[in-house]
Amino acid sequence: MMFAPGNHPRKVEKVFTLGADAVILDLEDAVAVDEKIATREVVVEALQAPRKSLGYIRVNAFDTSFCFGDLHAVVRPGVDGIILPKVESSDMLLTVEWVVANLEKERGLPVGGIDILPIIETGLGITALEDIASAGTRVERLCFGAGDYTLDVNSAWSRDEHELAYARGRMINVCRAAGLEAPLDTVWIEIKDDEGFKTSCELAFRLGFQGKLCIYPTQVPTANAVFTPSAADIERAEIIVKAFNEAEKAGSASIQIDGYFVDYPIVEKARRTLELMERIKQSGSS
Repeated sequence: MMFAPGNHPRKVEKVFTLGADAVILDLEDAVAVDEKIATREVVVEALQAPRKSLGYIRVNAFDTSFCFGDLHAVVRPGVDGIILPKVESSDMLLTVEWVVANLEKERGLPVGGIDILPIIETGLGITALEDIASAGTRVERLCFGAGDYTLDVNSAWSRDEHELAYARGRMINVCRAAGLEAPLDTVWIEIKDDEGFKTSCELAFRLGFQGKLCIYPTQVPTANAVFTPSAADIERAEIIVKAFNEAEKAGSASIQIDGYFVDYPIVEKARRTLELMERIKQSGSS
């Protein structure tokens, strides 16, 4: 998912050409206070044009004077989703759900049709993850935001990101326990450090995140490459599934392939890889 400041026409136009699965037009951190209100109409209008990427809008945080007005402005046809920053409680999320649902109903939109994607980016948010993830809203996945998180807990955001391990691990496990999709990982702010970004993507992928938030054009192809199964991954998954299916028919549920032990969890992982690649092909992203 690729961010662009909502009040920057050239960047808004360009962001839809970068190959991201979704574009996030920003009303929050990237927009100066005195431009926030005027930018609401601009971002909604930008999402009316034909595009291949999904179109999201990041509103301002719940506890700001802008959030309600943002929601009232952006619940419109053509808006695929709302990014809700700094979510810290289930009550906060339930309130936003209620507002959005009533606006959808009032405006003749399918109730529940606009995705709500919360960003967890404070110590309180990480602490309240179970309640947030199981709040019973339309939310299907969460995002992690390291910038505000490290500011909030007074930690240093280093290149190796070791200080993010607890928050990332907690997000993966809580989302799984709540039956949500795997979460999306934080942005990488060293925009000229391509190798560092790739390493961050690879770490997030290994931990179990399903994708990455991006803030710079060159990050999109790197994120797509890391989170998309490689040709070697696909070939290996096909070999595992085929060999296991044959072994299972013969009465065996554990085999080895080139010295690699394969049983039900391993073959299920291989099947998920093939299913993911099929979804990517169907979406036209590959």
